[in-house]
Formats: sequence, C-alpha cells, structure tokens
Amino acid sequence: MKLSNLTLMILGTLSVAPLAQAMDLQEVYRTAVGQDAVFAAARAAQQAGQEKETQGRSLLLPSVNATANSTYNDIGVQFATGSRTLQYNNSGYGVSLVQPLFREQSWLSYTESELQVAISDAQYKLAEDDLILRVAQSYFDVLLAQDNVQLAEAQKRAISEQLEQAKRNFEVGTATITDTYEAQARYDLVVAQEISAQSNLEIKKRSLQQIINTDAGELRTLGNDLKLEIPQPANAEAWVQEALQHNLQVAIAEAGAELADKEVTRTFGGHLPTVDLVASYSFNSANGGTFTGTGYGAADTTSKVVGVQLNMPLFQGGATQSKYREAAASRDKARNDLENARRTVSIQTRQAYLGVENGIAQVKALQQALKSSESLLEASKLGQGVGVRTNLDVLNAQQQLFSTRRDLYQAEYNYLLSRLRLKAAVGTLTEEDVGLVNQALR
Repeated sequence: MKLSNLTLMILGTLSVAPLAQAMDLQEVYRTAVGQDAVFAAARAAQQAGQEKETQGRSLLLPSVNATANSTYNDIGVQFATGSRTLQYNNSGYGVSLVQPLFREQSWLSYTESELQVAISDAQYKLAEDDLILRVAQSYFDVLLAQDNVQLAEAQKRAISEQLEQAKRNFEVGTATITDTYEAQARYDLVVAQEISAQSNLEIKKRSLQQIINTDAGELRTLGNDLKLEIPQPANAEAWVQEALQHNLQVAIAEAGAELADKEVTRTFGGHLPTVDLVASYSFNSANGGTFTGTGYGAADTTSKVVGVQLNMPLFQGGATQSKYREAAASRDKARNDLENARRTVSIQTRQAYLGVENGIAQVKALQQALKSSESLLEASKLGQGVGVRTNLDVLNAQQQLFSTRRDLYQAEYNYLLSRLRLKAAVGTLTEEDVGLVNQALR
C-alpha cells in the first residue's frame, strides 16, 4: 500500500540500513537452524531415538560372551595317616553363545522400537516446524517493536509542532491556554510511550538473539505491496480433514497409542516360556589338586556343550500381573491422548485458517481506515486554519492516524504468521514457505 504525502511527512525520514546489510527472514531462519539450542536438543534427541531400532533388533540376535579365570588354591587335606597341603594354580577360559528361538517379549520389543524411531522422527519434524514459527514470530515481533518506536517518534514530532503552534496562537491571542495544555499533555504522554516502545524493542531484539545466538542487526521490513492470498481450498473443513491425516501431533499420538497396544501384549508375554539355543566351550587347567591316596598331580579339562534351553516363568512375586495392569492403564491414557490431539488439532487448524481469511479482511479494512484517517487529519488541519476545528480535533485526528497505522502493521504480521501456522497445522510447513513469506520483505 502507498502512503499519502501527508503521512510521509508525519512519519518523517526513517533511517534504513543498506539492503545488502539487512538480514531477511530466510537468512535468520538458516542461522537459527545451526544456532538455536532448542532445535539442537531436538536434533540430538532424534539421533538418540534412531538407536532404539538397533537395540530392539539386538534382542533377537545371538549373544556371545567370553570368560577367563586364574585362581590360586591353598588347600589343607587331612588323611588317616597324616595331612598334606595342596598348593596349585587353576586357570581357564570359555566362550558361550545364546541364540533366542522363541521370546515373545523380545519380538514385540523389536516392533515397538520401530514405532519409537517413527515417533522420534516426527518429533524432530515437529521441532523444525516449531523453529520456523518461533523465528517468524520473533522476527515480526522485532519489526512491530521497531514500527512502534518509529511511530512514537513521528507522533512526538507531529504533536510538538501542534504544541508550538498552540503556544504561538496563545501569545497572539487567537487561542486559549487550554489548547496549549491539551497539546502539552499529549506530548508528555507520547514521550512516555516512546520510552516504553524503545524498551520493548530491546527486549524483542534480545529474544531473537537468543534463537540465532547473535545480534541480527538491521532486519528487512515489510514492503508496501503485500499480496493477500486466500488459502486454497477456501474451505476450513477441508483443511481440518487434511490436518487430521497429516498433522505431526496427531501422528505422534497415533504412534503412541499403537505403542501402548503393543506394550500390553508384550507384558502379557511375561507369562510365556522362552526357548533358546545354547552352546558353550570351556577349558580349565590345574597344575595340582587331583590326588589319589597320598599323591596329587595336574589335570586339564575341556567342555563342549550344545543344546536347547526352555525357561518357564511360574511366579515373579506378582510383578508380571502388575506390569500388565500398568500397561493396560497406559493404553487407555494413550487412546485418550490421541482423541485429545485430534480435537486440539481441529481447533488449531480452524483458528489458523480463520487467521488467514479474517487477516485478509482486516488488512483491507485497515488500509481503507488509514486512507480515511489521513483524509480526516488533512481536513482537521485545514479546518483549524479557518477556525472550524480546534487544536484538540487535530490532536485526535493525529492519534487516530497513528493508531490505525499501528493496527495495520500488526494485522499484516498476523496474516503472514497465520499462513505459516496453517501450513504447520496440516504438516506441510517447509523452508519454501519461509521463502514465500520472505518475498513480502523489502
């Protein structure tokens, strides 16, 4: 949108850094990918989650253990004809192998690990979406805070002119002291608002710095040719249905519910027997200790074992039944969490859709209101010159103009954020969407 000459005069000349030195939204996002601590933690969590499948598979594969020992023996032996002390070393080594043949719990643990990996991947993608939204929110918060500072400064200049004019008119007798008091009160108020706006700007900059771990410096601002695009399809229910199928929070909740079902079955497997193939080889050497009568000598022993081992759990102190009841209760919780996730996502998707749709209407309405406010201010100043409008009328018109402009800034930023939130709600938010929003910046 283009501002009238009158508005440009009121806003004054705003200092803007050269374009090449100003960061845009996409540059800030790419910096945040490598610097944001929250996203780095999510990345590490995903890497940890990837190991769950390997750990689950290991329960189905053979386990091999090696042992070795060396002991010193000092044994006193009492015979009928006397006594003898046996002192000798005993050493040996062995290798054992266990290959599970039937372990219901191990197989279900492996299938659970696949779901755990899927959940960790979805959580990582959710963290990516969250990073985009946090960066965009923080970026536009800084822009809005800058706008508020600039508007406060421009409003202070405009009111200062009205204050000086009121003082001159009072001195020549064409206005009352009330006009001066009114202008002075407005001036003092806007000074306080300017201080508050500067403080808020500093806070918003630090919030953005927390994400990208550096001072962003100058940021590219919103251009005057913002394109307002209605979501396609232009139907909230269609977006809700897509969200229920592809939303990441729903996907995580669905995987959690399936995982809880498998956990119930797995804990029930604690009642079932296990069957393993076992094999071992051991060698033991003793340089003494084998004795007959009154003599003793060395002995080497080799053992080779291959077989099938059955283990049937009979009673574990009630732990197996307790774990089953715990898993059943956790399954009920997971199912209710899934239902809650679906309901929450439905609401969030509708809100995001309406945020875009209503945002378009609001921006258009405020653009028209801005033109009307500009006309009102111009007419009030002309009216004051011919005596049909007072200084208070001009001050009120200025206040309305700046308030409308501030509301328009906020509406534009909210519209862009709602576009990103809508994409996130249906699970299709990518860096390309950041680029599309970035095109609105100059």
